[in-house]
Amino acid sequence: MVASELDEKLLIETAQRDPRHFAELYRMHFDRVYAYVSRRVATRFDAQDLTAEVFQQALANLRRFEWRGVPFAAWLYRIAANAVTDHHHRTVRDQNVPPSPEPEREEVERAERRASLYRAVRGLPADQRRVIEMRFAQDRTIAEIARELGRSEGAVKQLQFRALGGLRARLDQDDA
Repeated sequence: MVASELDEKLLIETAQRDPRHFAELYRMHFDRVYAYVSRRVATRFDAQDLTAEVFQQALANLRRFEWRGVPFAAWLYRIAANAVTDHHHRTVRDQNVPPSPEPEREEVERAERRASLYRAVRGLPADQRRVIEMRFAQDRTIAEIARELGRSEGAVKQLQFRALGGLRARLDQDDA
């Protein structure tokens, strides 16, 4: 068993004995579950709501989880896939969309990449992070960001350039 697997197994066993320790599992896996769910629902609100539901179900059923050498994230992905399927059944009953209860490998890899990106953005200096969030998550222009931050457009472009360079380096480092 690899050290990280052993650490995860011990963390799960600790959380099974004392649910207060579930918070660490939540922190470790939130980004990847949110990324997985957000690709499958229409709104950010639904993604947040379903991600919360996934972790509530995981906590409620943690005592029944059995370590079988499969990463804890796989169990969370299964819960997430079921939550998304249930969500679609509740909201789009009239459409004939066949749900996929098991995440495909490619979908899981995309969710992992998005989770890495979320972590990398959170690790940026505050000014750079704010520019990236405003530019790409809020789809704002350089001029709008400059006005809101009280900076020149050149300064905002420089912050964006540095942030993108930092993100590229972090993501390349993660891939290595």
